[in-house]
Amino acid sequence: MKKVISILLAVVLVLSFMLPAFSWVNIDETQSQIPVIRISGDGEALYDAEGNKIFHYNDLTKLFSSNNTEEGGTDNSELYKSMAETLLPALAKGLALNSWDDLYEGLETEIGKIFANSLLDKDGNVPNGSGLSEARKLEMEDKRHNDRKGAKGYYSWIDYWFYYDWRLDPMESADLFHEYIQDLKASTGCEKVGVTATCLGTNVFLAYVSKYGVGDIQGVGIDGSVAGGAEILSEVICAKFDIAPPALMRILKDVEGLGMFSIDDFIMETIDMLVQTGLLEGVISTTENIFYDKLVEGVTSALALSTFYTWPNYWACVSPEDYEDAKYYVFGEEGSEKRKEYAGLIAKLDNYDREVRQRIPELLKAIKDGGANLGIISKYGYQIIPICASADKIGDQFASVERSSFGATTSSVYETLSDDYIAKRVAEGKGKYISPDKQIDASTCLFPDLTWFIKGSSHSNWTTYELKMLYDICSSDRQLTFDDFPYSQFMVYNTEEDLLFPMTEENCNTEFWDADPDVYTPKTIFDKIRVAINSFVRWFKLFIEFIQENANSGEVQQ
Repeated sequence: MKKVISILLAVVLVLSFMLPAFSWVNIDETQSQIPVIRISGDGEALYDAEGNKIFHYNDLTKLFSSNNTEEGGTDNSELYKSMAETLLPALAKGLALNSWDDLYEGLETEIGKIFANSLLDKDGNVPNGSGLSEARKLEMEDKRHNDRKGAKGYYSWIDYWFYYDWRLDPMESADLFHEYIQDLKASTGCEKVGVTATCLGTNVFLAYVSKYGVGDIQGVGIDGSVAGGAEILSEVICAKFDIAPPALMRILKDVEGLGMFSIDDFIMETIDMLVQTGLLEGVISTTENIFYDKLVEGVTSALALSTFYTWPNYWACVSPEDYEDAKYYVFGEEGSEKRKEYAGLIAKLDNYDREVRQRIPELLKAIKDGGANLGIISKYGYQIIPICASADKIGDQFASVERSSFGATTSSVYETLSDDYIAKRVAEGKGKYISPDKQIDASTCLFPDLTWFIKGSSHSNWTTYELKMLYDICSSDRQLTFDDFPYSQFMVYNTEEDLLFPMTEENCNTEFWDADPDVYTPKTIFDKIRVAINSFVRWFKLFIEFIQENANSGEVQQ
């Protein structure tokens, strides 16, 4: 008996020292007494009036292959040939005569061919009958008119999904969302519904709040919000470029770590060597000095109107401080021909700016003031796209924590909040809002007690933990807080094990890259020399191994 008790005691002690992981979550078992609507971002494929798929982000990867017909794709060789024949002479003319109009026009035409069927017209309307698939439309019709509680006696998490054309003006989609809610209320007999909004869906939901309030909403869970601005869309479109070599290295390591593609060690070390020796920065600086001022305005406009920026819901991701600059770079100055040409689209953009973008804090507070429950999740630990000036801000690849949390104070990816800053917060009784990795102060959020942070979960990753948490918040008959969950305010997501852990100082380093500022941002000339030499030695070692491996491979083939 003593032996059994000893073993059990040992097990208890071991488990008490193990970090608890939230592995019990099963989203399929989540139940609610009201219908909960999920409204997400741009994941739905678009189809033309004949039912042919015209756009999906997954298909863009096929453009990197000149001929992928064997994989069921299309032959892109003619597209590349047309681009070369149009753009190369235009670029040569620009360099020789400092005349760039042909290049701008060529870019808009050639790049526009890739997105042609998905672009909206100059009034921001669908010109060709494209949109959701017929299957999605039928699914929506079925769900909005049929109570799915049935014999189960409850609603499950996948019962109701609001599908919409994510390109359109969020103010228009908000009207459709309102109709959907009214139909669900009539079908189910429920007085209120819950809402989980992610990515672009947060733009639509806030537009809905602006127009209809929250009288029909019991609670809302917001995750990966881009409503306050997403640097990946906001800064690029208003010429806040900064092609920083360290940020380039970080994103390469992110995509490799996430399994998007594998990069040869020698290639990675070569890029790293070019970064740390300063060679890559020199090339970029020289290129910027020669071309930046001449090309940035025309290229920005050409690429914008031939890709994503006839889509009002993407414009909704432009931050309040960037909006006017973005209009300038895309449409030109006030009174320009392009402004007149796109007057209908601009009117929609300005209306959203007035009614939603400039009122985001007010609208979020209106959710609480209207009696609805609220929960916000902000994710980070990944590199924001490195052409953004804010690439060093901590974020989820698309948006910074500052934006997606509605106001958190953060350090950069290479730093932590200063000891003096943390000491001041502790003295004010706000030390509990400082993350264990010392990169986030949640006390400055609009709703510090209703905002959770997950490190190691990227923008495009919606874990079962997040979904269950959002679902529980928006379906509850009262406001849930940290005390109602097994989740702490700051958490760490383990991608490989699909587990969620409370964040500690020991487990918070989830990045795939080195966050040591001395490596990529050396302060003195001596530090730069030391880093450059160390990097070159590592690269030279791999170079010798690379030569030997290829030589041995050649001998085997012979």
